Amino acid sequence: MLSKEIQLEVNKGAMLPLMEEFYTIQGEGFHTGTAAYFIRIGGCDVGCHWCDVKESWNSELHPPTSIDLIVANANKYADTVVVTGGEPLMWDMTLLTQKLKDQNLKVHIETSGAYPLSGSWDWICLSPKKNKLPTETVYDNAHELKVIIYNKHDFIFAEEQAEKVNPNAILFLQPEWSKKEEMTPLIVDYVMNNPKWRVSLQTHKYLNIP
Repeated sequence: MLSKEIQLEVNKGAMLPLMEEFYTIQGEGFHTGTAAYFIRIGGCDVGCHWCDVKESWNSELHPPTSIDLIVANANKYADTVVVTGGEPLMWDMTLLTQKLKDQNLKVHIETSGAYPLSGSWDWICLSPKKNKLPTETVYDNAHELKVIIYNKHDFIFAEEQAEKVNPNAILFLQPEWSKKEEMTPLIVDYVMNNPKWRVSLQTHKYLNIP
């Protein structure tokens, strides 16, 4: 149970439940292959059965951490920061993104879009999930739509999401890791027949890096 003072700081985004932070190579989507400092925020209620960071779901397992400390750590590494989760938009991202930008850092987010957009972002990667669909604010502002393909029905879901996202968003299909042998050939065929889409792979897993 958090003290009242800490809970107030969390509510306004001055402290966030930090799960982990690490410097690595972006493995997915438009910025694949580029160096980035990842900030993983705890807390998610979207509940994807194939989630590879289920330990992020319970925010109470991850101690509220001052965003000043988070920003100071990020500023030691790359010029690009990726805020991910969990679902980071469960929390108010306004103060964190403001302080990161004050350090002249480029600020990206990876989100399911299930909560309204907060914060100021240079790049928004929307990865929508069927069980909790994105809010309009995220559809309208996403730079990138990345749909995870676990089964054949996900191609239908991908097209539904492409209809809802803004027309400037770049469209990606990415095989779910446990189904990559089965789904990757289907994705390749689909993209060749529907060239508005691009293929995204979890290259960090092939490279065996975080």
